[in-house]
Amino acid sequence: MTIKNLVPWKWGEEEQVPAKRTQPEDTLLSLHNDIDRLFDSFFRGFDLAPFGESFSTFSPNIDVKENDHNYQVTAELPGMDENDINLTLDNNILTISGEKKQETEDKGQNYYRTERSYGSFQRCISLPPNIEADKIDANFNKGILTVTLPKTAKAQKHVKRIPVKTG
Repeated sequence: MTIKNLVPWKWGEEEQVPAKRTQPEDTLLSLHNDIDRLFDSFFRGFDLAPFGESFSTFSPNIDVKENDHNYQVTAELPGMDENDINLTLDNNILTISGEKKQETEDKGQNYYRTERSYGSFQRCISLPPNIEADKIDANFNKGILTVTLPKTAKAQKHVKRIPVKTG
């Protein structure tokens, strides 16, 4: 049996390869994508990104680690101070929120430039119910927020180490 026998049409004979028809939805979607690309390239070419990076929201990077005794959440909050940060724990959801305010001023011999940017953020982290809420500790140092959430004694006892064997 050859490959030609497996193909549902015959090359070069009376039957032809079926043509793909374009659906109206495909045409409208294609037109929509072309218009989007046109506007994106227009604003990018003149550095006029009205909906792009200049109005993007601030979202801090967050790391969550666990060990036998606690959970540790680390958030990068550059350019902020401790008064700009709100930290809450409600129904085992840790919420880090705040407002970032940034203002720069540049004076030269023939110019004066000032820029201001403001933006609020909120990050929510779902945690297990085995946390001692009264012993949570938060530390802010050089733009890094570190929140330590101790586990309950019962949760610490249930940790079982399983040895890994080779071979």
